[in-house]
Amino acid sequence: QVQLVESGGGLVQAGGSLRLSCVASGSIFRFNNAGWYRQAPGKQRELVATITSGGSTNYATSAQGRFTISRDNAKKTVYLQMNSLKPEDTAVYYCNGDITSLLLVRTEYWGQGTQVTVSS
Repeated sequence: QVQLVESGGGLVQAGGSLRLSCVASGSIFRFNNAGWYRQAPGKQRELVATITSGGSTNYATSAQGRFTISRDNAKKTVYLQMNSLKPEDTAVYYCNGDITSLLLVRTEYWGQGTQVTVSS
């Protein structure tokens, strides 16, 4: 069984920073591509950033230049450093992971989400 658990969300003032973490645990053979998504109230879930197993990254326009996605493969952890936060960044942030299990089954997983609230 595989789980993704996010942490690091919270309340921050505009212009502040937060660092989100996503830890994968369970019967994992390989943690492949990963990503962060977010969903604001009344809106659809949207891509924030992705990172491949080799470290190549991709960002949504809204995150470019302010957010940095990174990973520590040894710790099976993906991070999202968020700087210069804006009220419009307020959302539930979800970790997404493409994981190969010990049975060599490749599956996409989602974390439970962590709330980020940016006050003006």
